[in-house]
Amino acid sequence: MEREKFSSRLGFILISAGCAIGLGNVYRFPIITGAYGGALFVLIYLGFLLLLGIPVMCAELSVGRASQRSIASSFQQLEKPGQKWHLMQYLGIGGNYLLMMCYTTIAGWMLIYFGKYLSGDIFSVGTDVSALGAHFGGTVGNTWLILGSTLATIALCLLICSLGLQKGVERITKYMMIALLVLIIGLAAYCCTLSGAGRGLKFYLIPSAEGMKNTNVGTVITAAMGQAFFTLSVGIGSIAIFGSYISKERSLLGEAVTITALDTFIAIASGFIIFPACFTFTGGVNVNASTVDPSFLFTTLSSIFNHMGPVTGRIVGTLFFLFMIFAAYSTVIAVFENIISFWLEKTKLSRRTVCLINLGLIFVLSLPAIFSKSIWEQIKIPKIGGFLDIEDFVVSNLLLPIGSMVYVLFCTSRYGWGRENFQKEINAGKGLKFPKWLCVYMTYVLPIVIFGLLVYSLVGKFI
Repeated sequence: MEREKFSSRLGFILISAGCAIGLGNVYRFPIITGAYGGALFVLIYLGFLLLLGIPVMCAELSVGRASQRSIASSFQQLEKPGQKWHLMQYLGIGGNYLLMMCYTTIAGWMLIYFGKYLSGDIFSVGTDVSALGAHFGGTVGNTWLILGSTLATIALCLLICSLGLQKGVERITKYMMIALLVLIIGLAAYCCTLSGAGRGLKFYLIPSAEGMKNTNVGTVITAAMGQAFFTLSVGIGSIAIFGSYISKERSLLGEAVTITALDTFIAIASGFIIFPACFTFTGGVNVNASTVDPSFLFTTLSSIFNHMGPVTGRIVGTLFFLFMIFAAYSTVIAVFENIISFWLEKTKLSRRTVCLINLGLIFVLSLPAIFSKSIWEQIKIPKIGGFLDIEDFVVSNLLLPIGSMVYVLFCTSRYGWGRENFQKEINAGKGLKFPKWLCVYMTYVLPIVIFGLLVYSLVGKFI
């Protein structure tokens, strides 16, 4: 059967960007920026985005397009006889499932809070952060409620995937991403009119050594490197699958730059919402690295929305969590498509049958994350946390960097696909060409940088 393709380049760009755009852009980027000094951190982050993110994305897209396969068999199609690069499929698909085990649960939280702001119920809690924190704890500790919201998230996203690439994934995600862009621009424009916007934007956009005087420079650099690396969802084949659905009409460096630029725009724009709001309603950004987790959305930001009053706050809060649903669901749909493609290549089952099987499978696998805030709350690993934190740590600190290093080595090593084949594939078509010096950098420098990031993150976590 002929492999389905995207109907337009716009669909490919928006869906690939949708895979990268998610919770890391909207809550983690602005808050970690606040924790590590503001504008100077942003500059360092953008530098590492160019040094790390784009080259790894180029590698993934090239493997996907050259093989015309998902991670299930892409390495097998390109490797030389007797090589073992195809074992990467197990790390990749494992990473996809592990990511969805925690991501669908958090996406379900977004759905619940969208309902709270739409109905106005959240305003009865008030504006006190501790009260909102207790309310959030009670919400995520409601096992039946979280079971329902997680199941609804999985079912809805798999339903979209079951319709096929063009009729489901491309059509729905394209409109979702356009709506996401409209929402974030509108919310950013509104927040820039708040009374504290000037101070917030100064902190965010004007580099100052003052913002970093109490922060270790090495820690800031590592944090910026990690954020740049992890924000694009590279390393587990989630980007490569969309490379397998496109033609050779355009070179891949230009596509990778466009996707990265869109992903970065969402991250930067989220700062135009959060920093003006924080400086208006809470007097600044009172966070550190240890507080950068999803709960920030439901406590500090909820306090900000509630401060705006039951009319303005209800509108802004509802739109914000609708935006968060679009951001989270675009990633879920993209990763689900990679999982479904894996099954389609490994079995003779239909797309709809695969979706039904994975509806039950992913829901069951998500139970530890769901229970981690309720009946299994006491089960924790020291220095990591509960099941939700464990799953996030394994994906972010192990699978993504290891997978990215494998993609880079496969594309540049003579013991893998090789630089010549990689450059031929990435430069096929119109658009930006991949310079030879960048290929040399990917061969001899980038693997060392990724390995160093991996080791530093583990050492920093446990020592």
